[in-house]
Amino acid sequence: MQTTYTVSGMTCGRCAAHVTEELQELDGVTGVTVDWESGKTVVDSEQALPFDAVVAAVAEAGDYTVVEA
Repeated sequence: MQTTYTVSGMTCGRCAAHVTEELQELDGVTGVTVDWESGKTVVDSEQALPFDAVVAAVAEAGDYTVVEA
């Protein structure tokens, strides 16, 4: 399953790396692609992920916010 989110607050590749690392730790995630310039974040997973878990993982990565799913 592939789900696309928009994440705000990223300003560089390092930001994207932090978001990627946190999302990869969620159970069932098989891949993450983050474009820091557009905020587009694509998460591949075995099953649908709880939205609140995605929001929490992004917040854990730093001062970033999921603005759209």
